[in-house]
Amino acid sequence: MRESVQAEVMMSFLVSEELSFRIPVELRYESSDPYAVRLTFHLPGDAPVTWAFGRELLIDGVGRPCGEGDVRVTPVEPDSLGEVLIRLQVGSDQALFRSSTAPLVAFLDRTDKLVPLGQEGSLADFDAHLDEALDRILAEQGAG
Repeated sequence: MRESVQAEVMMSFLVSEELSFRIPVELRYESSDPYAVRLTFHLPGDAPVTWAFGRELLIDGVGRPCGEGDVRVTPVEPDSLGEVLIRLQVGSDQALFRSSTAPLVAFLDRTDKLVPLGQEGSLADFDAHLDEALDRILAEQGAG
């Protein structure tokens, strides 16, 4: 059985210090791929762009700077859970998004109710879907 959690969050796409605009971002979590979350960014004039990365990275990044390489999540103010920055990078190109923490925490709470953190590997059908999930992730990366 394939179960999922979805939410839409408005984030600020920070183009520069002087320019930013709000965009809808779809958050998706599927029990068939229990370690990952997917964020689909709907940029004006462009096709939607989906990034998949570890659910735990998003959970940890709400409270402290996390991530290496292509995805980094950092709270705007270390002692406050008000906002978070999500930096996505491919080579020298990068995109920076700012989001309120509350809708992310609400989404992550719903994912935890579907598949509790730390119990991802205990899903009975996880091994059966592993190849499918890896193929999908690789196809998403190849399309991006």
